[in-house]
Amino acid sequence: MSDQLLTIIIVVAVIAIIGIGAIAFVSKGRKPKTPYTSERDANDPPAGTGTLTEEREDTETPSAPGEAAATEVVEAPAPPQLDVPEPVQGRLARLRARLSKSNNMFSKGLLALLSQDKIDDDVWDEIEETLLLADLGTEPTLELVDALRERVKIEGSRDPQVVKAMLREELLKLVDPSMDRNYLPEPHPDRPSILMVVGVNGVGKTTTIGKMARVLVAQDKDVLLGAADTFRAAAAEQLATWGDRVGVPTVRSEIDGADPASVAFEAVSAGIDQEVDIVMIDTAGRLQNKVGLMDELGKIKRVVEKKATVDEVLLVLDATTGQNGLAQAKVFSEVVNVSGIVLTKLDGTAKGGIVVAIQRQLGVPVKLVGLGEGPDDLAPFDPEEFVDALLEG
Repeated sequence: MSDQLLTIIIVVAVIAIIGIGAIAFVSKGRKPKTPYTSERDANDPPAGTGTLTEEREDTETPSAPGEAAATEVVEAPAPPQLDVPEPVQGRLARLRARLSKSNNMFSKGLLALLSQDKIDDDVWDEIEETLLLADLGTEPTLELVDALRERVKIEGSRDPQVVKAMLREELLKLVDPSMDRNYLPEPHPDRPSILMVVGVNGVGKTTTIGKMARVLVAQDKDVLLGAADTFRAAAAEQLATWGDRVGVPTVRSEIDGADPASVAFEAVSAGIDQEVDIVMIDTAGRLQNKVGLMDELGKIKRVVEKKATVDEVLLVLDATTGQNGLAQAKVFSEVVNVSGIVLTKLDGTAKGGIVVAIQRQLGVPVKLVGLGEGPDDLAPFDPEEFVDALLEG
């Protein structure tokens, strides 16, 4: 055998030995994959198809034998705490107590005059003056005085309880229980009910809408608010805050001075998409003698009605303005066809007779009354409760 052939054999042998050693080393260092130790369910990925995070945890930080892998539990955020609006009946009782306190002079004055042993023309003049001071209005006052004159003449009773019952009946006729005071239209199968809220500056429209949202939530209604008052800087934020308290969403523009009709349209569209029960649209306060602003209010209504019919237009009036509120009511009714009145601040210096005067002038019922600053100080107007409150004391 030549030296050259011997060298080749030696080189081949060395290469073979090195190759066998490398294979053995690699086989010894490889670990089998750890099988799942618990029963799989339908949501678990099949073996070998874990996420990138799982594979890294398996290769970079393996658990020691017999040691359970630590699992981080992420707790879901707690739901926001929402206000629980007071039931309507509870509000009515409290509001009646406030109204009776604020109108004691009215009831006591009338009952004292009607209970006198002798009721002459001077006494009737005082009764008439008392009614006029209560903002009842000239025509309703004359009607009530004539009706009382006739009944006193026929019945001839001076018993305070009889006189009170008689006065109650005549006042109730003026307040007119037959008027439809439902502020919630019949539900529609394919869209929400649409409510617009209008009024002059400073009467409390935005606050009223917030309180109305609470009333509706207490009645298990799904509500959406539209912040179409885009001229007052804090109006949209104020409305959203009211909504957040009871879990009601608000559609608003992030641009100050945005087109209010556009915001109202978007609110109605969102209400339809989200299948809510009621969409309430807040509008900017405006003076009734400003033609341009009133025209814009009409535009909001027209634009909204391209998407859905406006079912209710509520005019908010400050009861303390008395007869001035009548002029406001007349103009607004001509522009947007007001269908109901919300009387705010019907306590303190307010005169209860304004309810009768407004209804007589517009032929539109008072549907809601507010008697305080609290979040639940708004309630549906009840004619009998109202008259009873006027005569309590």
